[in-house]
Amino acid sequence: MLESFGQEALISMIMSLFFIGLSFWALQAIRFEKLLRKNQMARARLLYLLLATAIGSTVSNFFLDYFIWSRQLPLLLP
Repeated sequence: MLESFGQEALISMIMSLFFIGLSFWALQAIRFEKLLRKNQMARARLLYLLLATAIGSTVSNFFLDYFIWSRQLPLLLP
Protein backbone atom coordinates (compact mmCIF):
# COMPACT_ATOMS: atom_id res chain seq x y z
CA MET A 1 0.00 0.00 0.00
CA LEU A 2 2.67 2.51 1.01
CA GLU A 3 4.81 1.28 -1.83
CA SER A 4 2.17 2.33 -4.36
CA PHE A 5 2.00 5.81 -2.82
CA GLY A 6 5.76 6.12 -3.23
CA GLN A 7 5.58 4.94 -6.83
CA GLU A 8 2.78 7.39 -7.64
CA ALA A 9 4.75 10.21 -6.03
CA LEU A 10 7.81 9.34 -8.10
CA ILE A 11 5.75 9.16 -11.31
CA SER A 12 4.15 12.52 -10.47
CA MET A 13 7.51 14.17 -9.90
CA ILE A 14 9.04 12.77 -13.07
CA MET A 15 6.04 13.73 -15.19
CA SER A 16 5.97 17.24 -13.75
CA LEU A 17 9.65 17.82 -14.47
CA PHE A 18 9.31 16.32 -17.95
CA PHE A 19 6.39 18.54 -18.93
CA ILE A 20 7.99 21.65 -17.43
CA GLY A 21 11.12 20.94 -19.46
CA LEU A 22 9.04 20.27 -22.57
CA SER A 23 7.14 23.53 -22.05
CA PHE A 24 10.39 25.44 -21.59
CA TRP A 25 11.73 23.97 -24.82
CA ALA A 26 8.53 24.80 -26.70
CA LEU A 27 8.37 28.36 -25.33
CA GLN A 28 11.79 29.12 -26.75
CA ALA A 29 10.17 29.23 -30.18
CA ILE A 30 8.43 32.46 -29.10
CA ARG A 31 10.59 35.59 -29.11
CA PHE A 32 9.58 37.32 -25.89
CA GLU A 33 12.61 39.59 -26.23
CA LYS A 34 10.76 41.53 -28.93
CA LEU A 35 7.91 42.24 -26.50
CA LEU A 36 10.10 43.36 -23.62
CA ARG A 37 12.21 46.47 -23.24
CA LYS A 38 15.89 46.32 -24.13
CA ASN A 39 18.37 45.09 -21.53
CA GLN A 40 15.70 43.03 -19.75
CA MET A 41 17.09 39.55 -20.49
CA ALA A 42 16.94 38.47 -16.84
CA ARG A 43 13.24 39.27 -16.74
CA ALA A 44 12.70 37.48 -20.06
CA ARG A 45 14.36 34.34 -18.68
CA LEU A 46 12.25 34.55 -15.54
CA LEU A 47 9.15 34.91 -17.71
CA TYR A 48 10.18 31.81 -19.68
CA LEU A 49 10.68 29.87 -16.45
CA LEU A 50 7.37 30.95 -14.89
CA LEU A 51 5.36 30.27 -18.04
CA ALA A 52 7.04 26.90 -18.51
CA THR A 53 6.25 25.97 -14.90
CA ALA A 54 2.62 27.04 -15.22
CA ILE A 55 2.04 25.28 -18.54
CA GLY A 56 4.05 22.19 -17.59
CA SER A 57 2.31 21.68 -14.27
CA THR A 58 -1.11 22.13 -15.88
CA VAL A 59 -0.38 19.55 -18.57
CA SER A 60 1.18 17.21 -16.02
CA ASN A 61 -1.88 17.48 -13.76
CA PHE A 62 -4.12 16.63 -16.72
CA PHE A 63 -2.16 13.48 -17.53
CA LEU A 64 -1.91 12.46 -13.87
CA ASP A 65 -5.67 12.90 -13.42
CA TYR A 66 -6.28 10.88 -16.56
CA PHE A 67 -3.95 8.16 -15.23
CA ILE A 68 -5.83 8.06 -11.90
CA TRP A 69 -9.22 7.99 -13.64
CA SER A 70 -8.12 5.11 -15.86
CA ARG A 71 -7.07 3.16 -12.77
CA GLN A 72 -10.45 3.81 -11.14
CA LEU A 73 -12.49 2.88 -14.21
CA PRO A 74 -12.55 -0.87 -13.42
CA LEU A 75 -14.30 -0.03 -10.13
CA LEU A 76 -17.30 1.14 -12.16
CA LEU A 77 -18.25 -2.42 -13.06
CA PRO A 78 -19.25 -4.75 -10.21
